[in-house]
Amino acid sequence: MTAVADARVTGRARGSSRDLTGTGTLLRLALRRDRIMMPVWVLCLGLTASSTVTRLDSAYDTPARRSQLVQDMNGNGATRALFGTAFGDSLGALTVWRVGAFLAVFAAIMSLLIVIRHTREEEETGRQEALSSCVVGRRAGLTAALLTVAIANAAVTLLIAGGLAGQGGSGAVALGLAVGLSGMAFGGLAAVAAQLTESARLARGLSSAAVGVAFVLRMAGDAAEDGSKGSGHLLVWLSPLGWAEYARPFAAERWWPLLLIAVLAAASISLAYTLAGRRDVGASFYATRPGPPAAGPFLRGVFGLAWRLQRGALAGWAAGFVFAGALFGAISDGADGFLGDSDQTREIIERMGGAQGLNDAFLAAMVGVLGTILTVYTAGSVLRLRSEETEQRAEPLLSNAVSRVRWAASHLVIAYLGPVAVLAVGGLALGLGYGLAAGDVGGALPRVLGAALSQTPAVWLITSLTVLIVGALPTYSAAAWGLVGWVAALGWMGPALKVPQSVMNTSPFSHLPKLPGAHVTAAPYLWMVLLSAVLTAGGLVALRRRDIGG
Repeated sequence: MTAVADARVTGRARGSSRDLTGTGTLLRLALRRDRIMMPVWVLCLGLTASSTVTRLDSAYDTPARRSQLVQDMNGNGATRALFGTAFGDSLGALTVWRVGAFLAVFAAIMSLLIVIRHTREEEETGRQEALSSCVVGRRAGLTAALLTVAIANAAVTLLIAGGLAGQGGSGAVALGLAVGLSGMAFGGLAAVAAQLTESARLARGLSSAAVGVAFVLRMAGDAAEDGSKGSGHLLVWLSPLGWAEYARPFAAERWWPLLLIAVLAAASISLAYTLAGRRDVGASFYATRPGPPAAGPFLRGVFGLAWRLQRGALAGWAAGFVFAGALFGAISDGADGFLGDSDQTREIIERMGGAQGLNDAFLAAMVGVLGTILTVYTAGSVLRLRSEETEQRAEPLLSNAVSRVRWAASHLVIAYLGPVAVLAVGGLALGLGYGLAAGDVGGALPRVLGAALSQTPAVWLITSLTVLIVGALPTYSAAAWGLVGWVAALGWMGPALKVPQSVMNTSPFSHLPKLPGAHVTAAPYLWMVLLSAVLTAGGLVALRRRDIGG
C-alpha cells in the first residue's frame, strides 16, 4: 500500500511538472510581444508618482498650505470621492492622495489586458492549440501570462518605491506594494474570467467590470465618510482598491490591508489554475448557447448580426453608467459649501470642471469622467471588426453579396450611436440624482443631460482614430488601447497634477466647454464632427484596399 501511495504522489508530481513544460519559452514569447506596450505602461505608472511629488512641492511649498489643503479636501465628500481620503499633509501622503487610487486602477487595467491577451485571446485565435500540439503543458500558457504580469507589476513597484524613497522608505514601499499587488489581484481575477468564458472580449468585459465595481465602491465609501477620522467606511473595505487606500502609505502605514490584497491575488490565481486543469484548450465553463434554428426579423443581414454581437456590451455599459451617474449625482449637491476662502481648493476644482461654481464644476468633472471612460467601449466596439477578421469570421460574410464598407458600417453604426445612448442614460441618472439631492429635478435634469451629450463629439473622435488604425494599420490595432489610456490618464490625473495645457490639449475632451455652466460655442463641436468624418472615411478607404486578415 505504501508503494502504491508513493507511486500516486510521484505521478501527480510528474503531472504537475508536465503541465508547466514550455513555460520559459512562452514567457519569452510573451515578453517579446509586449516589448513596447509593457514598458510604456510600467514607465508611465512608475514615473507618475515621482513627478507628482515635484509638482506638489512647487504648488504647496509650506506646511501650512499643505495642512489647509488636507483640511479642505477631507471636508467634502465630492473631492473624497474623486481622490480618496488624505491621511497626512506630507508630500508623500499628498502624493498618495492625488494619484494613489488612479495608479492602482491603471495597474489593474494593465494586468487584465496582459493576462487575457496571452490566455483567452491565444485560445480564441487558435494559436494556443497549435502550440499545445508541441511539447507545451496545459498550464504553461497561463503560467507565462501570470509571470509576465508579475514582472510588470514588480517593475512598477520598484519604480514607485525608488522614486518616492526620499519622502520616506516605508511609505514608498507601502505605496509601491499597494499598486503592484492591486495589479496582481485583478490580473488573477482576469485569469479566472479567461477560464470561465470562451471570448476574449467577454473576459475583458468581466474583468473591467470588476475594476469598475471596485472603484465605484471606493468612491461611494469615501464620499460617505472621512476615513482619516475612524476605521473607514464599509463600502471602502469591500473594495480591493479600498484596501490599498487604507494601507495609508506615508501616514503610519498599516501593512495588513496589503496582506488582504495578496490573499485575493493568491486565491484568484489558485482558482484559475484549478479551472485551467479541468477544461480543454479553447473550451470554457460557460460556453455560448446555441441560437434558435431560424433568425428573427431583427437578426437578418450584417446589421442584425452586428447588433447581435454587440448588444450585450452596450447593455452592460448602459447599466453601469446608470449606476455611476446616480451615485455621482447624489454626492454633487453641496460641493460649494466647504470652499470658504481657500484659493488652492478653488484652483483644483476649477481645473477639473471650470470656474462656474463648485456644484457645476463637480458635475462637469463627473461628466468628463464618464466621457473618457466611454472611450473604452467605443474602441472595443470598433476593434470588434479586427477580431472578426483575425478569427476568420469576416471572410465568409464578404464572400457573399456584402461589401467591405457595408460590413464595417454594420459595426460602426453601433460604435457611433451606442455612446449617444449610453451618455443619454448616464446623463439622465446623473441629472436625476443631482436634482433629487438639490430639490430641483426640473431645472437640473435638462442641464446635466445636455452636458453629458456634449461629450459625444470627443468620444466620436477617439472612435474615428480607432477606425483609421484598424483600416490603415491593422497589425497595430492594439495601439488604440494606448490612445484610450492616454486620454483617460489626462482626464483623470491631468488637472490634479497641473499638467501643462499644451499636453492636455492632446485630448479632444480638453477642447470642449466644461458643461454645465460654461459658455457654449459651436466651433469645437463642428470641428470634431468634421474631423471624425474625415478620419472614418480614411479608415474605410484603407479597409477597402487592403487584404482582409492582413
